[in-house]
Amino acid sequence: MSGPYTVRTAEDPADREACFAVRKEVFVVEQGVAEDIEYDAYDAVAVHVLAVREDGVPLGTGRLLHGEAAAGKTGGDPMVGSLGRLAVSRDARGLGVGAALVRAIEDAARARGLTAVDLHAQTHALGFYERLGYVAYGPQFPDAGIPHRAMRRAL
Repeated sequence: MSGPYTVRTAEDPADREACFAVRKEVFVVEQGVAEDIEYDAYDAVAVHVLAVREDGVPLGTGRLLHGEAAAGKTGGDPMVGSLGRLAVSRDARGLGVGAALVRAIEDAARARGLTAVDLHAQTHALGFYERLGYVAYGPQFPDAGIPHRAMRRAL
């Protein structure tokens, strides 16, 4: 893995396809999540962020749901966004890509007037999110057969 990367909002169909390709690589191929549940109706209304290497190779992605789209994941509070589908390619892990994506999603949430961000973290990733200021709440629960915990960070 060489070269710096940039993080940006996915603006066009090619960016969105790059986001979906990273998600497929991480969630469907690596983690065995069924493809028919990885992609959902929320993809059409989400704010997608994309990390891209200097040479154009996509390294990571994540999405922000807000408003009605986030209500089912945030307890119905319209001021809370939902961070989800955070994925970083295997060879880009450990380079700060995940943290940069989380911060970009938080910036997008702030730009929409939100006061907090919720997420459902795979339990192996709790420490990563805690280092970024997220606090776990509620019991562990399965999602796509993988144990998760809800977490929140005030903005």
